[in-house]
Amino acid sequence: MTLTLGDVLRSAGVDASDAQAIRHAFVREHEDTGLPGIHADSTDDEILAYTRQQSASPRIFPATPPRLWVVFLREGGDRARLWSVLENRGEVSNDGALRTFDLVPSGHLADLDDRLVIGWRSPRTWRLNGPTAAGYPVAEIADAHPVPFPGFDRLVLDRAQLEAVMRDHRYASWRTALASVVGVYLITDTRDGRQYVGKADGAESLRQRWGAYAANGHGGNVELRILDPATFRYSILRVFDPATPTRVVDETESHFKTALDTRRHGLNRN
Repeated sequence: MTLTLGDVLRSAGVDASDAQAIRHAFVREHEDTGLPGIHADSTDDEILAYTRQQSASPRIFPATPPRLWVVFLREGGDRARLWSVLENRGEVSNDGALRTFDLVPSGHLADLDDRLVIGWRSPRTWRLNGPTAAGYPVAEIADAHPVPFPGFDRLVLDRAQLEAVMRDHRYASWRTALASVVGVYLITDTRDGRQYVGKADGAESLRQRWGAYAANGHGGNVELRILDPATFRYSILRVFDPATPTRVVDETESHFKTALDTRRHGLNRN
């Protein structure tokens, strides 16, 4: 039995009827519009900006596009490699020729980015409705290359990245590092800049604490339960050896709550 894109989407909890597939080809400039395209050296930000702009003509792009956009890059022939699955949060502008959409990484299939390759049966078609694309065969799922751990002082993760770190085998060394320490961390709600200072101490490592956030978004913290974790950003303020007395970790947590003023102007209640 042939594995299809629909099988992969279902395994990630994605309903094909709530998605569309897009395959970008490399072109530096579009002949019809003169607008810049993308190329093999384009950054993720450039590809995202390119995807955000679509034709205002309903004959070219649907008037009401679905919530999830499964974006591939053409590899030649009938192959397409997954770049990312984006969430469409709505149209933000329309000048009559081009529409611009608010697109953000959804986190779906993040562990398969750059690894999943499907057979694209219609070489001249760049966009497919989800149910049609669901029938396309999976040609390859490449081995994932380990991602080097950047160090505790350089670790800054958004919500989707945190989930990937906690489940994707590319980040095994990250989980090992986080499991080896306790410490004080910072969560920033990037929508309004409010911050929450928390700690992992005693028998609970930073991996365990952040694993709880990846699982439910709030980690059991009352202050965070009422917020949407989609815009949370996670970083580490200080790490300690697990043998460090709990008192020391508590004092450090209190210091950062005072220094960052997270009790009065942030998300800490005590």
